[in-house]
Amino acid sequence: MCATLRHEIPEAVVTYEEKPREQWIFDYPAQIALTCTQIWWTTEVGLAFSRLEEGYENAIKDYNKKQISQLNALITLLIGSLSAGDRMKIMTICTIDVHARDVVAKMIVAKVESSQAFTWQSQLRHRWDEEKKHCFANICDAQIQYSYEYLGNTPRLVITPLTDRRSPKPTPSPPGPAPWWSPTLS
Repeated sequence: MCATLRHEIPEAVVTYEEKPREQWIFDYPAQIALTCTQIWWTTEVGLAFSRLEEGYENAIKDYNKKQISQLNALITLLIGSLSAGDRMKIMTICTIDVHARDVVAKMIVAKVESSQAFTWQSQLRHRWDEEKKHCFANICDAQIQYSYEYLGNTPRLVITPLTDRRSPKPTPSPPGPAPWWSPTLS
């Protein structure tokens, strides 16, 4: 199963832009579609930051509008007739997309202007490394190689600001001594 996922993800990443997203989703199993939508979210936010740095001041807002349009297209699909598997896949992608939309909206409100800002770096970001032919998950300065474990077509935890704050983040320790440590304790 891992070999199949590892074989299919590169193709799905490449074909993502070849047709409308709401059609592309049906070309791949749920885990592949979900992983690739997260890879493309990271990519598109990165592109929006690049455009912002080039002087296009509405780049992040424009991307947020695109996110809303993508969500509306998926919701339209959910209203229609779908198999149980396709319905679960689209609902799962909608759940993750809503969180992604909220992250971008939060960055707009906070006037985040750099991809190096903590608000963006503290998000779980999937990326495809074409040279290494691997998917990686990044958060802050931690990088974990995607292990291509089969997860199935299951619902995902709805991410709210509370669950986002309470989630353990696989990040390194902050630099410097612990705040409770003092030289007199040694």
